[in-house]
Amino acid sequence: MVLKINSCDPNFDGSFERLLGRRATRVEDATKVSADIIEQVRKSGDEALTKLTKELDGRDLTLADLIVDRDEIDKAINKITTDQYDSLKFAADRITAFHQKQMPDNFEYLDEVEVKMGMRWSSVDSVGLYVPGGTASYPSSVLMNAIPAKVAGVPRRVITVPQTGKAINPLVLAAAKLSGVQEIYRIGGAQAIAALAYGTETVSSVDKIVGPGNAYVAAAKKLVYGVVGIDSIAGPSEILIVADKLNDPKWIAYDLLAQAEHDEVARSILITDSEKFAEQVVNAVDEILVSLQRSQIARASWEKQGAIIVVSSLTEATELVDRIAPEHLELAVEKPNELMKLIKHAGAIFLGRYTPEAIGDYVAGPNHVLPTDRAARFSSGLSVFDFMKRSTFVECNLRSLEKIGPPAVTLAEAEGLPAHAESIRVRLSSSK
Repeated sequence: MVLKINSCDPNFDGSFERLLGRRATRVEDATKVSADIIEQVRKSGDEALTKLTKELDGRDLTLADLIVDRDEIDKAINKITTDQYDSLKFAADRITAFHQKQMPDNFEYLDEVEVKMGMRWSSVDSVGLYVPGGTASYPSSVLMNAIPAKVAGVPRRVITVPQTGKAINPLVLAAAKLSGVQEIYRIGGAQAIAALAYGTETVSSVDKIVGPGNAYVAAAKKLVYGVVGIDSIAGPSEILIVADKLNDPKWIAYDLLAQAEHDEVARSILITDSEKFAEQVVNAVDEILVSLQRSQIARASWEKQGAIIVVSSLTEATELVDRIAPEHLELAVEKPNELMKLIKHAGAIFLGRYTPEAIGDYVAGPNHVLPTDRAARFSSGLSVFDFMKRSTFVECNLRSLEKIGPPAVTLAEAEGLPAHAESIRVRLSSSK
């Protein structure tokens, strides 16, 4: 039975804190296994990749099989329907347009003492894009990872994706082709992360790894951070819906289950100011689960990880939202924009009754790779900035060095760093 708490309950604060602390999967639980996998790949390269793929995924791969050749990629488009291709293209175009608007500008200026300063942006040289392939296949994740990297100007973009069936889902390969990715490897899990970070005979290492995965992928990303950059440590998917009683309970029920059907550790939470509406949503969820295709997964997620919070007024919801800091936030209320202004912490926000979170998973435009497990308090969703870095520059002439150099000398000497001070002083003395 789904957890239900009420803000009027005298024990509410304790119940709410337990909800915040109730995490389904901890990266630490998978760290030991992932560390062992990483070490095997570091030592044995391709041999470890094929061995681990057989042991963990039950697939016999030759070294040649690790690479998804261009012919297989090109043929993928012929294996999907016209409607599927057009939908992928539609999504790709919208995702591209949104991320193009994120591109930052370089700047430089000359200050009042003639010091020239500025900042310039450049892309990383290579990036590994992890595409999940567990209980479902996600061509949308290919678009969301690969397109911002392309827009940012990353010259080498690499995809790793596990093959869970007889072949990689042609939609995944079609999405890769639409995104301009031609380098794809048929590997997943922690071994894929290790290969991207350290390289093997077949897989050249990259500078950064992005993309969500299971607990072992998350643990592996955490372990290789520093050798390569990463986007985040992604946990189970989650949604928080703030809804008033004017909504159709069935709509909200489907929105909750849209997250729950991802996997058994996904989390769906509803905040509402109506006890009656909360009961209507619970009943609608039960009705839908009877016939939902992924009902077993969704039911386990809803009953073990789901929650309903009843508040006396929706004005109470904003503080709770910020404390939860959800990956996805739906504001299915009468004036969602006004409510949004009071909220600071959320990965992506969906406004109004006609903006289900699922629209953001596919075609809205903003990225669906988002901070989970309260990380929205300090981080953001994937963007072009994840594939770029900035360098600052400074240029002094003798006149400007004479104006700003003496205070720098004073500070260097105060810190006990005489060579720092002298490197400035010798230039100033040469002008006398």
